[in-house]
Amino acid sequence: MAIILGIESSCDETSASICIDGEIRSNIIASQAVHAKYGGVVPELASRAHQQNIIPTVEQAIRDAKVHKNEIDAVAFTRGPGLLGALLVGTSFAKSFALARGIPLVDVNHMQAHILAHFIEDPKPSFPFLCLTVSGGHTQIVLVKDYFEMELLGETLDDAAGEAFDKTAKILNLPYPGGPLVDKYAQEGNPQAFALPEPQIQDLNFSFSGLKTAILYLVQRQERENPNFLQEHLQDVCASVQDRIVSILLNKVKKAAKQTGVKSIAIAGGVSANSGLRRSLVDMGARYGWQVYIPKFEYCTDNAAMIAIAGYHKYLRQDFVGQDVSPLARMHL
Repeated sequence: MAIILGIESSCDETSASICIDGEIRSNIIASQAVHAKYGGVVPELASRAHQQNIIPTVEQAIRDAKVHKNEIDAVAFTRGPGLLGALLVGTSFAKSFALARGIPLVDVNHMQAHILAHFIEDPKPSFPFLCLTVSGGHTQIVLVKDYFEMELLGETLDDAAGEAFDKTAKILNLPYPGGPLVDKYAQEGNPQAFALPEPQIQDLNFSFSGLKTAILYLVQRQERENPNFLQEHLQDVCASVQDRIVSILLNKVKKAAKQTGVKSIAIAGGVSANSGLRRSLVDMGARYGWQVYIPKFEYCTDNAAMIAIAGYHKYLRQDFVGQDVSPLARMHL
């Protein structure tokens, strides 16, 4: 029996999880409300909050899993990508815990872990499958050939989809984090109310910077004619924005499925919690005969369960790192 402690601290969530033989027994997440008044994550404040949260979060995860710290067989931690100061907290704790207990240390790629979150619960995808990985800082289409054999087919050339949602929210004067609020208001609006452009980017790559500018110009133009435009049309603007972002994402997925011949399609990352994306992927899957895999909401955003499950599969391969390991702000698949 393998008991893995997973630790995630790449951005503004401190999370700890216990995985026992591939089954997640606990997944504790401590969010950081301190960033709301700044309209975005402040790296130094995030690092300090991680230092405050990590010990009680790990203790809670161990208690909830009904295991003892001396029973843990390995520690898996997020090595990168992410905010370097935040990663340092999780990495340092993991190294100390592993050294004190004399157990192996497993480094995990955060983006791979988002994809491997699909192996936490049934139904699990079979290899190969395509995964659209969409988060605050990344938008990628990945061909997943095995647990740790992944080919990047396309990625964003500028802003990620999550940034497009959050920057739109700022334009619309919505509080941080704005992405979920855009989703909320979009459910009450008309997605065809305002025409927004779809960037014509080569291959399977993405671009969202032009869309963000188009949204800004739309709001500025409408407010010159009607100062109450946003109050009167907020739901329709959100619905139009969300519809365009989703269409940009899924049109590339459709292209990737056609090019590769792969019909198992998954989504992962924070933006995979978006209701419009989830609904549209299901509809598109039914239309094209795809097998669609969508993670539970709790496994979409940053969480340690995905780190623990990735660490578990690395543990089975005896893929460990030494105490000289250091975090990486940038880390490729």
